[in-house]
Amino acid sequence: MDLLSIKNPSFLKGLTNNELEKLSEEIRQFLIEKLSVTGGHIGPNLGVVELTIALHKCFNSPQDKIIWDVGHQSYVHKILTGRASEFDTLRKFKGLCGFPKRMESEHDVWETGHSSTSLSAAMGMAIARDLKKEKSYVVPVIGDGALTGGMALEALNHIGHEKKDMIVVLNDNEMSIAPNVGALHSVLGRLRTAGKYQWAKDELENLLKKVPAVGGVLAATAERIKDSLKYLLVSGIFFEELGFTYLGPVDGHNFEALFESLGHAKKISGPVLLHVITKKGKGFSPAEMDKVGTWHGTGPYKTDTGAFVKPLNAPPAWSSLVSETVRKLARKDERIVAITPAMPVGSKLEGFAREFPDRMFDVGIAEQHAATVAAGLATQGMKPFLAIYSTFLQRAYDQVVHDICRQNLNVFIGIDRAGLVGADGETHQGVFDIAFLRHVPNIVLMMPKDENEGQHMVYTALKYDDGPIAMRFPRGNGLGVPMDETFHSIPIGTWEVLKEGEDAAILTFGTTIPMALEAAAQLEKQGISIKVINARFIKPFDEKVLLNLLKEKMPILTIEEAVLQGGFGSAVLEFANNQGFYDAVIDRMGIPDRFIEHGDVDSLLDEIGLTSREVVRRLTILARKKQRRA
Repeated sequence: MDLLSIKNPSFLKGLTNNELEKLSEEIRQFLIEKLSVTGGHIGPNLGVVELTIALHKCFNSPQDKIIWDVGHQSYVHKILTGRASEFDTLRKFKGLCGFPKRMESEHDVWETGHSSTSLSAAMGMAIARDLKKEKSYVVPVIGDGALTGGMALEALNHIGHEKKDMIVVLNDNEMSIAPNVGALHSVLGRLRTAGKYQWAKDELENLLKKVPAVGGVLAATAERIKDSLKYLLVSGIFFEELGFTYLGPVDGHNFEALFESLGHAKKISGPVLLHVITKKGKGFSPAEMDKVGTWHGTGPYKTDTGAFVKPLNAPPAWSSLVSETVRKLARKDERIVAITPAMPVGSKLEGFAREFPDRMFDVGIAEQHAATVAAGLATQGMKPFLAIYSTFLQRAYDQVVHDICRQNLNVFIGIDRAGLVGADGETHQGVFDIAFLRHVPNIVLMMPKDENEGQHMVYTALKYDDGPIAMRFPRGNGLGVPMDETFHSIPIGTWEVLKEGEDAAILTFGTTIPMALEAAAQLEKQGISIKVINARFIKPFDEKVLLNLLKEKMPILTIEEAVLQGGFGSAVLEFANNQGFYDAVIDRMGIPDRFIEHGDVDSLLDEIGLTSREVVRRLTILARKKQRRA
C-alpha cells in the first residue's frame, strides 16, 4: 500500500487481517527508514503498530475520541490519519510535530508531551459527551509506565466512581523510558500471567445460564463463585476493585485477539480496562533487544546496524558530566543519594546506580513523590541529588515550594534540559524554571558557563548546608573546555567578569555566554566597549557588582534562554527599582510570551531574535543612549 496516499483511517474497515498484517510490516519499515534520518521515538511506535491499526478499524475517529497518553507513540496514528507525506519533516523546524497536535489534524483530540494525563482528559470528554447527550466512544491509551503516575491513579479512582462509559487501553510493554519500577508494575506482572481469568469467568457465566434459576439463592451463590474465581486467578483484582471491567491480557500484535477484545469492550456498560501486551521496538532488532530505554527516543541511526550517528570526539554530555561528578563525590560522602523520576538513562545515572545500588532510587513517573522523598532524606542528614528535567520539574512545583524550600532542606536539584531543547518542542522546552523558582524563598539557583564551571557548581551544591540549591544545565554536550582535576567551591551569589568594557554591560549565563562574547567582539571592532559578566548565580545574584553598574550609569542588557516574564531580567529591573535607580537603562532579551514549538535550537533562537546579531543591534542603541546622557 502507498502510505503517502492515505487520507484518513476509513480505508481500514474493508481490509482483511492478512492485509492488515502486510500494512503493519509496511508501516514498521517506513518508520525505521524515516526515523533513521530525523530521529524520534522509534521504540514506542514500533510497539503499537497493530494496536493503532485495530483502534482505527474498530472506532470512528474523530467522532470517537482516541487519546494518546504522553503522545510519543502517535506516529502510526499520524500515518493512518493522512500525514505520512510529512514524515521527512518530523520534529524539524516548521515540520510535523513528534506529539499529537490539534492544529495538525482533527484526529488529534488531545495534546500532550507529559505522561499520565490521558485518563483525566478522557473523563472530561466523557462527561461532556453525556451532558450533550451524544453517542461516541472515549478511548484513552495509556502505558504501564504512565499508569504509575499519581494523576493517572487519581483519574482511575474518579472514573470508577462515576461509572462513565469508557474503554481504557492499557498498553503494557513493561517499560516507560526506562524499565518500570514499583508495586503497581508487579500487579501488572501478575495479570500478565493470569490470562485465563476472563475466559474462565465467561465460561462460568455461560454454564450458569443453562441452570434453571432457583430463587435468589443460586444467583447469590453464583456471584460468590465468580468473585472467588477472580481472587483465585488474578491476585488483587486491582482494576475491578476500582470499578472497571477488566479484559485481558491480550496479545497486542494479534489482530484477531485485538478485534475480539475491542468488540467485547464496546458492548460493556461502564468503564472497561483492556490490558494489551506489546513489545516495545517490535520489528527492529536493536530496539527489541533494548532493556534500558536507549531506543525509546533517539537521534539518527544506521538502519543496517542500529549504530547511532554521532559526532566524533564530542565533548561529554551535560547530563553525564553532572551525574559523574555526583558519583565521584559520593565515593567520599556516604550521605549522597540520587533520585530520579523514571529517567536514569536520560539523566545518565547508570554509572551511579551500578556503583551505589543502595543509594540510587528510581521512583517511576512520579515527580511529586521524587521531590518529597528528597525532602524526607534531607531531614535525616542525607544529601539527596534530585535529577530531573526542567519540563518535568514543573510537575513537582508544589513539593519544591511546600516540602523542600519552606523547610529549608538541603536538597540539590539538577535541572536537566534547561533552556530550549529543540525537536521535542513546546511540551519539553525548559524555559519556565527560572520564573517559577526565583520567587520561592530559600532556594539558590545557578547555571554554569561551561562544563568545568559545572563540575565546580556540583561540588558547591553538595557542600552547601544552608538549604535547597538548584543547578540548571542544557541538553546536549559541553564546550570541550579543559577540566580542572581538583574541585573547589564557588562563593554563593558571586558573578564573574569575562570581559571588561565601558559603554554597556551584558549580564547573562549558561548557553547565551558565547552569544554575548561574540557580539562584544563585533562591537569592539566598531569602537564600542562592552563588559560581559557571567551572572552564574541567578538567585541570589551579585548585588555588589550590579549596584556598581547602576551607580556608573552603565546601560545593561540581560540575556536569558528562558521566559522573560518573571525571569532573570525581571530580577535586575526589580533590584534597580528597589534601589531607587528609576532612570536606569536596562534592556532584556529572552523567550517571548508564547510557547516555542519544535525545531533545531538555532532555528528557534533565530525565529525569536535571540541571536548575536540582535545583541549587537540592541547594544549599539544602548551605547548611544549612554553617550547622549554623558
